[in-house]
Amino acid sequence: MSKQLLIQLAGLHSFGFALFHLAFWKLFQWPRALSETNVATRAVTQILNLRLIYVFAGAGAACLVFTDDLLRTPLGNALLGFMSLFWVGRTIEQFVFLRINRPLVHILTALFVLGALLFALPLLSG
Repeated sequence: MSKQLLIQLAGLHSFGFALFHLAFWKLFQWPRALSETNVATRAVTQILNLRLIYVFAGAGAACLVFTDDLLRTPLGNALLGFMSLFWVGRTIEQFVFLRINRPLVHILTALFVLGALLFALPLLSG
């Protein structure tokens, strides 16, 4: 598989997570579920989710529009490494904070690992 294709797949992966996060209001029954907490927690939760959507959409767009730049420039390589570490961290946080033994949670964890690999593999020599 070419490095360019891996980066483009990383872009699709990012767009997929942007769409997934757009569904959080319905999936987690926000704002009803958040109404049980204080105003600050309710606001911060939703703001952080919106910022994640923005980051995922931006990373996805960068991967599809600037594929070669990501592969061939130091800044592009830094962004690929940053996003790979983002997904490594998210995978670790899954085990720390979301200790739910359900198949969908395990699938989600696998998708986090996939993200780490899709962003890291183009950085490997060869």
